Amino acid sequence: MRIQRSFFIVIFLIGLALINNDELYAQLGNSNTYLIRNLNGHPTANQYQYSACWGYVAPNGREYAIIGCQPGTAFIDITDSANVHEVGFVASTAPGNSNNLWREMKVYSHYAYLVSEVPNSGVQIVDLQYLPDSVHYLGKYVVSGHSSTHSISQSGPYLYLNGCNASFGQGVTILDLTSNPEAPVRRGSWNTQYVHDCRVVNDTIWTCNIYNPPGTVTVLNGSNKDNLTFIANWVNAPNQFPHNCALSLDHHHIFTTDETTNPPGKLKVWNIQNLSNVTLETSWQPTNLTTCVVHNVEVYGNIAVIAHYEAGIRIVNVTNPTSPVEIAWYDTYPNANAPQELGCWGVYMFPSGKIIGSDTQTGLYVIKIGNPVGINTNNGNIPEDYSLKQNYPNPFNPSTTIEYSLPKSSYVNLKVYNMLGEQVAMLTDEVEQAGVHSITYDAGNLPSGVYYYTLKTNTGFSESKKMMLVK
Repeated sequence: MRIQRSFFIVIFLIGLALINNDELYAQLGNSNTYLIRNLNGHPTANQYQYSACWGYVAPNGREYAIIGCQPGTAFIDITDSANVHEVGFVASTAPGNSNNLWREMKVYSHYAYLVSEVPNSGVQIVDLQYLPDSVHYLGKYVVSGHSSTHSISQSGPYLYLNGCNASFGQGVTILDLTSNPEAPVRRGSWNTQYVHDCRVVNDTIWTCNIYNPPGTVTVLNGSNKDNLTFIANWVNAPNQFPHNCALSLDHHHIFTTDETTNPPGKLKVWNIQNLSNVTLETSWQPTNLTTCVVHNVEVYGNIAVIAHYEAGIRIVNVTNPTSPVEIAWYDTYPNANAPQELGCWGVYMFPSGKIIGSDTQTGLYVIKIGNPVGINTNNGNIPEDYSLKQNYPNPFNPSTTIEYSLPKSSYVNLKVYNMLGEQVAMLTDEVEQAGVHSITYDAGNLPSGVYYYTLKTNTGFSESKKMMLVK
Protein backbone atom coordinates (compact mmCIF):
# COMPACT_ATOMS: atom_id res chain seq x y z
CA MET A 1 0.00 0.00 0.00
CA ARG A 2 2.85 2.36 0.87
CA ILE A 3 4.53 1.54 -2.47
CA GLN A 4 1.29 2.21 -4.38
CA ARG A 5 0.79 5.51 -2.56
CA SER A 6 4.36 6.59 -3.38
CA PHE A 7 3.79 5.67 -7.00
CA PHE A 8 0.75 7.93 -7.29
CA ILE A 9 2.63 10.78 -5.60
CA VAL A 10 5.43 10.46 -8.15
CA ILE A 11 2.91 10.41 -11.03
CA PHE A 12 1.21 13.51 -9.61
CA LEU A 13 4.52 15.38 -9.30
CA ILE A 14 5.50 14.44 -12.87
CA GLY A 15 2.14 15.67 -14.12
CA LEU A 16 2.53 18.92 -12.20
CA ALA A 17 5.99 19.41 -13.69
CA LEU A 18 4.63 18.84 -17.18
CA ILE A 19 1.87 21.38 -16.65
CA ASN A 20 4.49 23.96 -15.68
CA ASN A 21 6.99 22.92 -18.34
CA ASP A 22 7.70 25.87 -20.64
CA GLU A 23 7.97 23.61 -23.69
CA LEU A 24 4.34 22.50 -23.33
CA TYR A 25 2.75 25.88 -22.70
CA ALA A 26 1.67 26.66 -26.28
CA GLN A 27 0.05 23.25 -26.50
CA LEU A 28 -2.46 24.36 -23.84
CA GLY A 29 -4.37 26.18 -26.58
CA ASN A 30 -4.34 29.32 -28.65
CA SER A 31 -5.22 32.64 -27.06
CA ASN A 32 -7.58 35.39 -28.26
CA THR A 33 -7.38 34.30 -31.92
CA TYR A 34 -9.40 32.11 -34.23
CA LEU A 35 -8.48 30.33 -37.42
CA ILE A 36 -10.16 31.39 -40.65
CA ARG A 37 -8.31 28.97 -42.92
CA ASN A 38 -5.19 26.83 -43.17
CA LEU A 39 -4.20 26.25 -46.80
CA ASN A 40 -1.53 23.65 -47.56
CA GLY A 41 -1.69 23.79 -51.34
CA HIS A 42 1.84 22.82 -52.39
CA PRO A 43 3.24 20.17 -50.04
CA THR A 44 6.53 18.45 -50.84
CA ALA A 45 8.70 15.82 -49.19
CA ASN A 46 11.21 18.42 -48.03
CA GLN A 47 11.46 19.46 -44.39
CA TYR A 48 11.11 23.09 -45.44
CA GLN A 49 8.09 23.24 -47.75
CA TYR A 50 7.13 26.90 -47.31
CA SER A 51 9.03 30.10 -46.54
CA ALA A 52 8.11 33.79 -46.44
CA CYS A 53 4.68 35.37 -46.85
CA TRP A 54 3.53 38.88 -47.68
CA GLY A 55 0.33 40.72 -48.57
CA TYR A 56 -1.20 42.73 -51.38
CA VAL A 57 -4.28 44.98 -51.08
CA ALA A 58 -5.85 45.71 -54.47
CA PRO A 59 -7.33 49.15 -55.30
CA ASN A 60 -10.82 47.68 -54.79
CA GLY A 61 -9.87 46.62 -51.26
CA ARG A 62 -9.57 42.88 -51.89
CA GLU A 63 -6.80 41.25 -49.89
CA TYR A 64 -4.33 38.67 -51.18
CA ALA A 65 -1.77 36.57 -49.37
CA ILE A 66 1.48 35.66 -51.13
CA ILE A 67 3.44 32.66 -49.87
CA GLY A 68 6.71 31.12 -51.00
CA CYS A 69 6.62 27.37 -51.65
CA GLN A 70 9.41 25.05 -52.69
CA PRO A 71 8.09 24.76 -56.28
CA GLY A 72 7.22 28.47 -56.61
CA THR A 73 5.01 31.26 -55.24
CA ALA A 74 1.26 31.07 -54.56
CA PHE A 75 -1.22 33.95 -54.59
CA ILE A 76 -4.31 33.48 -52.40
CA ASP A 77 -7.48 35.56 -52.14
CA ILE A 78 -8.37 35.88 -48.44
CA THR A 79 -11.05 38.58 -48.79
CA ASP A 80 -14.03 36.31 -48.22
CA SER A 81 -13.38 34.32 -45.07
CA ALA A 82 -15.71 31.58 -46.26
CA ASN A 83 -13.91 31.25 -49.58
CA VAL A 84 -10.14 31.56 -49.08
CA HIS A 85 -8.65 30.15 -52.28
CA GLU A 86 -5.59 30.23 -54.52
CA VAL A 87 -5.93 32.49 -57.56
CA GLY A 88 -2.49 32.18 -59.12
CA PHE A 89 0.86 30.42 -58.98
CA VAL A 90 4.27 31.32 -60.41
CA ALA A 91 6.73 28.45 -60.72
CA SER A 92 10.36 28.64 -59.68
CA THR A 93 12.91 29.27 -62.38
CA ALA A 94 14.62 26.06 -61.26
CA PRO A 95 11.97 23.45 -60.33
CA GLY A 96 13.23 20.78 -57.96
CA ASN A 97 16.30 22.79 -56.90
CA SER A 98 16.91 22.22 -53.18
CA ASN A 99 17.80 25.90 -52.75
CA ASN A 100 14.13 26.76 -53.36
CA LEU A 101 13.69 26.50 -49.60
CA TRP A 102 14.17 30.25 -49.05
CA ARG A 103 11.86 32.44 -51.08
CA GLU A 104 10.94 36.04 -50.26
CA MET A 105 8.74 38.68 -51.87
CA LYS A 106 7.64 42.32 -51.67
CA VAL A 107 5.01 44.41 -53.49
CA TYR A 108 5.15 47.82 -55.13
CA SER A 109 2.07 49.25 -56.87
CA HIS A 110 0.43 46.24 -58.56
CA TYR A 111 3.68 44.32 -58.98
CA ALA A 112 5.10 41.51 -56.86
CA TYR A 113 8.87 40.94 -56.82
CA LEU A 114 10.09 37.44 -55.91
CA VAL A 115 13.62 36.39 -54.96
CA SER A 116 15.31 33.21 -53.80
CA GLU A 117 18.71 31.65 -53.21
CA VAL A 118 18.43 29.57 -56.36
CA PRO A 119 21.45 30.34 -58.61
CA ASN A 120 20.51 32.61 -61.51
CA SER A 121 17.04 33.19 -60.07
CA GLY A 122 17.34 36.98 -60.36
CA VAL A 123 14.11 38.83 -59.55
CA GLN A 124 10.82 37.39 -60.80
CA ILE A 125 8.24 40.08 -61.61
CA VAL A 126 4.49 39.39 -61.41
CA ASP A 127 1.70 41.74 -62.50
CA LEU A 128 -1.25 41.64 -60.07
CA GLN A 129 -3.58 44.12 -61.77
CA TYR A 130 -5.74 41.36 -63.28
CA LEU A 131 -6.75 39.87 -59.94
CA PRO A 132 -9.03 38.28 -58.85
CA ASP A 133 -9.04 36.53 -62.23
CA SER A 134 -5.33 35.78 -62.60
CA VAL A 135 -1.74 36.84 -62.04
CA HIS A 136 0.53 37.56 -65.02
CA TYR A 137 4.15 36.46 -64.82
CA LEU A 138 6.21 39.07 -66.68
CA GLY A 139 9.53 37.25 -66.50
CA LYS A 140 12.83 37.21 -64.69
CA TYR A 141 14.92 40.36 -64.32
CA VAL A 142 18.65 39.77 -63.93
CA VAL A 143 21.01 42.72 -63.58
CA SER A 144 24.64 42.18 -64.55
CA GLY A 145 26.43 39.95 -62.05
CA HIS A 146 23.32 39.18 -60.00
CA SER A 147 22.41 35.55 -59.39
CA SER A 148 20.63 34.93 -56.07
CA THR A 149 19.19 36.86 -53.11
CA HIS A 150 18.52 35.96 -49.50
CA SER A 151 15.84 38.57 -48.73
CA ILE A 152 14.15 41.59 -50.28
CA SER A 153 12.92 44.85 -48.72
CA GLN A 154 10.87 47.69 -50.23
CA SER A 155 10.26 51.35 -49.54
CA GLY A 156 8.41 53.53 -52.04
CA PRO A 157 9.56 52.84 -55.63
CA TYR A 158 12.77 51.13 -54.49
CA LEU A 159 13.69 47.51 -53.83
CA TYR A 160 16.55 46.54 -51.52
CA LEU A 161 18.23 43.20 -52.29
CA ASN A 162 19.95 41.68 -49.26
CA GLY A 163 22.53 38.91 -49.00
CA CYS A 164 23.03 38.35 -52.73
CA ASN A 165 25.69 36.17 -54.34
CA ALA A 166 29.19 37.23 -53.27
CA SER A 167 30.34 38.41 -56.69
CA PHE A 168 27.36 40.80 -56.88
CA GLY A 169 27.61 41.99 -53.29
CA GLN A 170 26.38 40.37 -50.09
CA GLY A 171 25.36 43.63 -48.45
CA VAL A 172 22.39 45.64 -49.70
CA THR A 173 21.79 46.80 -53.30
CA ILE A 174 19.06 49.19 -54.50
CA LEU A 175 16.87 48.61 -57.56
CA ASP A 176 15.01 51.69 -58.82
CA LEU A 177 11.42 51.24 -60.07
CA THR A 178 10.56 54.90 -60.67
CA SER A 179 10.88 54.87 -64.46
CA ASN A 180 9.42 51.45 -65.17
CA PRO A 181 8.43 48.91 -62.47
CA GLU A 182 8.77 46.18 -65.09
CA ALA A 183 12.41 47.09 -65.79
CA PRO A 184 14.26 47.94 -62.54
CA VAL A 185 17.48 49.93 -62.69
CA ARG A 186 20.40 49.12 -60.43
CA ARG A 187 21.54 51.98 -58.21
CA GLY A 188 23.96 52.03 -55.26
CA SER A 189 25.03 49.33 -52.83
CA TRP A 190 26.81 48.86 -49.49
CA ASN A 191 28.88 45.72 -49.03
CA THR A 192 31.04 46.35 -45.97
CA GLN A 193 29.18 43.57 -44.17
CA TYR A 194 26.77 40.80 -45.06
CA VAL A 195 23.14 41.98 -44.80
CA HIS A 196 20.67 39.28 -43.86
CA ASP A 197 17.66 41.64 -44.00
CA CYS A 198 16.97 45.35 -43.66
CA ARG A 199 14.23 47.81 -42.81
CA VAL A 200 13.99 51.11 -44.69
CA VAL A 201 12.21 54.10 -43.12
CA ASN A 202 12.47 57.66 -44.44
CA ASP A 203 15.58 56.84 -46.50
CA THR A 204 17.34 55.40 -43.45
CA ILE A 205 18.38 51.77 -43.89
CA TRP A 206 18.62 49.57 -40.79
CA THR A 207 20.63 46.49 -41.76
CA CYS A 208 20.97 43.23 -39.83
CA ASN A 209 24.51 41.84 -40.10
CA ILE A 210 23.77 38.41 -38.69
CA TYR A 211 26.92 36.56 -39.76
CA ASN A 212 29.51 39.31 -39.32
CA PRO A 213 31.16 39.04 -35.91
CA PRO A 214 30.40 40.53 -33.51
CA GLY A 215 26.85 40.58 -34.95
CA THR A 216 25.92 44.21 -35.54
CA VAL A 217 23.03 46.38 -36.69
CA THR A 218 24.30 49.01 -39.12
CA VAL A 219 22.45 52.24 -39.94
CA LEU A 220 22.91 53.72 -43.42
CA ASN A 221 21.89 56.98 -45.05
CA GLY A 222 20.04 56.00 -48.21
CA SER A 223 18.87 59.42 -49.38
CA ASN A 224 21.41 59.30 -52.23
CA LYS A 225 20.43 56.07 -53.96
CA ASP A 226 23.79 55.92 -55.74
CA ASN A 227 25.92 56.38 -52.63
CA LEU A 228 24.85 54.71 -49.39
CA THR A 229 26.81 56.09 -46.45
CA PHE A 230 27.50 54.83 -42.95
CA ILE A 231 25.76 56.54 -40.00
CA ALA A 232 26.28 54.26 -37.00
CA ASN A 233 26.27 50.69 -35.78
CA TRP A 234 26.11 48.73 -32.55
CA VAL A 235 26.65 45.16 -31.41
CA ASN A 236 23.35 43.33 -31.01
CA ALA A 237 24.55 41.71 -27.76
CA PRO A 238 24.02 39.49 -25.95
CA ASN A 239 23.46 36.49 -28.22
CA GLN A 240 24.13 38.73 -31.21
CA PHE A 241 22.52 37.20 -34.30
CA PRO A 242 20.27 39.98 -35.66
CA HIS A 243 17.99 38.44 -38.30
CA ASN A 244 15.47 41.20 -39.03
CA CYS A 245 14.16 44.39 -37.43
CA ALA A 246 11.26 46.84 -37.25
CA LEU A 247 10.80 50.32 -35.77
CA SER A 248 8.31 51.47 -33.15
CA LEU A 249 5.54 53.88 -34.12
CA ASP A 250 7.46 56.94 -32.85
CA HIS A 251 10.80 55.64 -34.29
CA HIS A 252 12.40 55.92 -30.85
CA HIS A 253 12.94 52.18 -30.57
CA ILE A 254 13.88 49.32 -32.84
CA PHE A 255 12.94 45.67 -32.40
CA THR A 256 15.52 43.08 -33.48
CA THR A 257 15.13 39.31 -33.73
CA ASP A 258 17.94 36.90 -32.87
CA GLU A 259 17.78 33.81 -35.08
CA THR A 260 19.87 31.46 -32.99
CA THR A 261 19.09 28.17 -31.30
CA ASN A 262 21.62 28.12 -28.47
CA PRO A 263 20.48 29.94 -26.49
CA PRO A 264 17.04 30.38 -28.13
CA GLY A 265 16.80 33.74 -29.88
CA LYS A 266 14.79 36.57 -28.32
CA LEU A 267 13.15 39.76 -29.51
CA LYS A 268 15.24 42.72 -28.33
CA VAL A 269 14.08 46.32 -27.85
CA TRP A 270 16.71 49.05 -28.38
CA ASN A 271 16.49 52.75 -27.61
CA ILE A 272 17.78 54.49 -30.77
CA GLN A 273 17.11 58.13 -29.91
CA ASN A 274 20.86 58.66 -29.65
CA LEU A 275 22.67 56.63 -32.31
CA SER A 276 25.96 57.36 -30.59
CA ASN A 277 24.69 55.52 -27.54
CA VAL A 278 22.14 52.87 -28.51
CA THR A 279 20.95 51.04 -25.40
CA LEU A 280 19.17 47.74 -24.84
CA GLU A 281 15.90 48.42 -23.02
CA THR A 282 14.49 44.91 -22.70
CA SER A 283 14.07 41.54 -24.38
CA TRP A 284 10.90 39.52 -24.93
CA GLN A 285 9.83 35.90 -25.29
CA PRO A 286 6.35 34.38 -25.71
CA THR A 287 4.20 33.97 -22.62
CA ASN A 288 5.78 31.32 -20.35
CA LEU A 289 8.05 30.07 -23.15
CA THR A 290 11.83 30.18 -23.13
CA THR A 291 12.69 27.41 -25.57
CA CYS A 292 11.54 28.73 -28.97
CA VAL A 293 13.42 30.83 -31.53
CA VAL A 294 12.14 34.17 -32.81
CA HIS A 295 12.31 34.76 -36.58
CA ASN A 296 10.56 37.83 -38.04
CA VAL A 297 8.81 40.89 -36.61
CA GLU A 298 6.40 43.29 -38.35
CA VAL A 299 5.01 46.39 -36.60
CA TYR A 300 1.60 47.91 -37.39
CA GLY A 301 1.02 51.01 -35.29
CA ASN A 302 1.24 49.82 -31.69
CA ILE A 303 0.89 46.14 -32.56
CA ALA A 304 3.86 43.88 -33.28
CA VAL A 305 3.11 40.64 -35.12
CA ILE A 306 5.90 38.12 -34.67
CA ALA A 307 6.74 34.89 -36.48
CA HIS A 308 8.14 32.75 -33.71
CA TYR A 309 9.06 29.42 -35.31
CA GLU A 310 7.64 26.61 -33.13
CA ALA A 311 5.63 29.05 -30.98
CA GLY A 312 3.63 30.28 -34.01
CA ILE A 313 2.09 33.69 -34.66
CA ARG A 314 2.51 35.96 -31.63
CA ILE A 315 0.68 39.31 -31.33
CA VAL A 316 2.13 41.89 -28.94
CA ASN A 317 0.98 45.32 -27.78
CA VAL A 318 4.00 47.63 -27.99
CA THR A 319 2.30 50.90 -27.06
CA ASN A 320 5.10 51.06 -24.51
CA PRO A 321 7.99 49.49 -26.45
CA THR A 322 10.00 48.93 -23.29
CA SER A 323 7.21 46.78 -21.83
CA PRO A 324 5.76 44.52 -24.56
CA VAL A 325 2.49 42.82 -23.62
CA GLU A 326 1.41 39.68 -25.48
CA ILE A 327 -2.31 39.90 -26.25
CA ALA A 328 -2.91 36.93 -28.55
CA TRP A 329 -1.27 34.00 -30.28
CA TYR A 330 -1.96 31.14 -32.67
CA ASP A 331 0.38 28.15 -32.66
CA THR A 332 0.93 26.94 -36.23
CA TYR A 333 3.32 24.23 -34.98
CA PRO A 334 1.60 22.72 -31.91
CA ASN A 335 3.54 19.46 -31.77
CA ALA A 336 6.66 20.97 -30.15
CA ASN A 337 8.32 24.05 -28.65
CA ALA A 338 11.94 23.15 -29.25
CA PRO A 339 14.78 25.54 -30.17
CA GLN A 340 14.62 24.65 -33.87
CA GLU A 341 14.10 26.64 -37.07
CA LEU A 342 10.81 24.95 -37.94
CA GLY A 343 7.28 26.33 -37.83
CA CYS A 344 6.14 29.90 -38.41
CA TRP A 345 8.44 31.68 -40.88
CA GLY A 346 6.75 34.98 -41.76
CA VAL A 347 3.73 37.13 -40.85
CA TYR A 348 1.72 39.99 -42.35
CA MET A 349 -1.29 41.97 -41.08
CA PHE A 350 -3.92 43.37 -43.47
CA PRO A 351 -6.05 46.53 -43.02
CA SER A 352 -9.06 44.27 -42.31
CA GLY A 353 -7.25 42.93 -39.25
CA LYS A 354 -6.69 39.52 -40.80
CA ILE A 355 -3.23 38.15 -40.09
CA ILE A 356 -1.40 35.60 -42.20
CA GLY A 357 1.46 33.38 -41.16
CA SER A 358 3.54 30.95 -43.20
CA ASP A 359 4.47 27.67 -41.55
CA THR A 360 7.43 25.76 -42.98
CA GLN A 361 5.54 22.45 -42.85
CA THR A 362 1.83 23.23 -43.20
CA GLY A 363 1.54 26.33 -45.38
CA LEU A 364 -0.62 29.42 -45.01
CA TYR A 365 -2.62 30.33 -41.90
CA VAL A 366 -5.24 33.09 -41.95
CA ILE A 367 -6.33 34.17 -38.47
CA LYS A 368 -7.97 37.07 -36.65
CA ILE A 369 -7.66 38.47 -33.17
CA GLY A 370 -10.72 37.86 -31.03
CA ASN A 371 -13.00 34.95 -30.34
CA PRO A 372 -16.05 34.20 -32.47
CA VAL A 373 -17.69 32.84 -29.31
CA GLY A 374 -18.19 36.48 -28.30
CA ILE A 375 -20.34 37.15 -31.38
CA ASN A 376 -24.08 36.43 -31.03
CA THR A 377 -26.80 36.70 -33.64
CA ASN A 378 -30.57 36.80 -33.24
CA ASN A 379 -32.29 36.24 -36.57
CA GLY A 380 -35.78 35.72 -35.13
CA ASN A 381 -37.01 39.22 -36.01
CA ILE A 382 -35.48 40.87 -39.07
CA PRO A 383 -35.01 44.61 -38.41
CA GLU A 384 -36.29 47.17 -40.90
CA ASP A 385 -33.18 49.37 -40.95
CA TYR A 386 -29.45 49.34 -40.33
CA SER A 387 -28.55 50.60 -36.88
CA LEU A 388 -25.66 50.74 -34.42
CA LYS A 389 -26.57 50.93 -30.73
CA GLN A 390 -24.71 52.46 -27.83
CA ASN A 391 -22.44 49.95 -26.13
CA TYR A 392 -23.39 48.68 -22.69
CA PRO A 393 -22.21 49.09 -20.04
CA ASN A 394 -20.69 52.48 -20.75
CA PRO A 395 -18.32 53.44 -19.14
CA PHE A 396 -16.92 49.89 -18.97
CA ASN A 397 -14.00 47.91 -17.54
CA PRO A 398 -12.73 46.00 -19.41
CA SER A 399 -15.59 44.34 -21.37
CA THR A 400 -18.60 45.83 -23.10
CA THR A 401 -21.26 44.72 -25.58
CA ILE A 402 -21.86 46.35 -28.96
CA GLU A 403 -25.13 45.61 -30.77
CA TYR A 404 -26.09 46.34 -34.37
CA SER A 405 -28.91 45.46 -36.77
CA LEU A 406 -28.88 44.37 -40.41
CA PRO A 407 -32.07 44.31 -42.49
CA LYS A 408 -30.42 42.02 -45.04
CA SER A 409 -27.26 40.00 -45.54
CA SER A 410 -24.37 42.48 -45.69
CA TYR A 411 -20.63 42.76 -45.61
CA VAL A 412 -19.93 44.23 -42.16
CA ASN A 413 -16.85 46.04 -40.90
CA LEU A 414 -16.72 47.06 -37.24
CA LYS A 415 -13.58 48.80 -35.92
CA VAL A 416 -12.50 50.54 -32.73
CA TYR A 417 -10.36 53.70 -32.79
CA ASN A 418 -8.58 55.78 -30.17
CA MET A 419 -8.79 59.58 -29.88
CA LEU A 420 -5.95 59.95 -32.40
CA GLY A 421 -7.93 58.10 -35.04
CA GLU A 422 -5.68 55.04 -34.83
CA GLN A 423 -7.33 51.65 -35.21
CA VAL A 424 -6.95 49.60 -32.02
CA ALA A 425 -9.27 46.69 -32.80
CA MET A 426 -11.10 44.98 -35.65
CA LEU A 427 -14.24 43.33 -34.22
CA THR A 428 -15.74 41.91 -37.37
CA ASP A 429 -15.00 42.01 -41.09
CA GLU A 430 -17.30 39.44 -42.63
CA VAL A 431 -20.47 38.86 -44.60
CA GLU A 432 -23.22 38.48 -41.97
CA GLN A 433 -26.85 37.44 -42.22
CA ALA A 434 -29.81 39.74 -41.60
CA GLY A 435 -30.70 40.07 -37.94
CA VAL A 436 -29.63 41.62 -34.65
CA HIS A 437 -25.97 40.99 -33.82
CA SER A 438 -23.97 41.61 -30.66
CA ILE A 439 -20.25 41.43 -29.94
CA THR A 440 -18.61 41.31 -26.54
CA TYR A 441 -15.46 43.40 -26.75
CA ASP A 442 -12.64 42.98 -24.22
CA ALA A 443 -10.40 46.09 -24.08
CA GLY A 444 -8.19 44.78 -21.31
CA ASN A 445 -5.05 45.58 -23.30
CA LEU A 446 -5.92 49.27 -23.73
CA PRO A 447 -5.39 52.22 -21.37
CA SER A 448 -8.31 54.16 -19.90
CA GLY A 449 -9.77 56.77 -22.21
CA VAL A 450 -12.36 57.65 -24.83
CA TYR A 451 -12.69 55.40 -27.87
CA TYR A 452 -14.89 55.33 -30.95
CA TYR A 453 -16.40 52.34 -32.71
CA THR A 454 -17.52 52.55 -36.34
CA LEU A 455 -19.80 50.21 -38.27
CA LYS A 456 -19.67 50.18 -42.07
CA THR A 457 -21.45 47.93 -44.56
CA ASN A 458 -21.16 47.35 -48.29
CA THR A 459 -24.57 49.03 -48.71
CA GLY A 460 -23.15 52.43 -47.75
CA PHE A 461 -24.32 52.49 -44.14
CA SER A 462 -21.80 54.03 -41.73
CA GLU A 463 -22.21 55.11 -38.13
CA SER A 464 -19.89 55.80 -35.19
CA LYS A 465 -20.42 56.01 -31.46
CA LYS A 466 -18.26 57.00 -28.50
CA MET A 467 -17.46 54.81 -25.49
CA MET A 468 -15.35 55.23 -22.39
CA LEU A 469 -12.95 52.74 -20.83
CA VAL A 470 -12.33 53.39 -17.13
CA LYS A 471 -9.86 51.17 -15.26
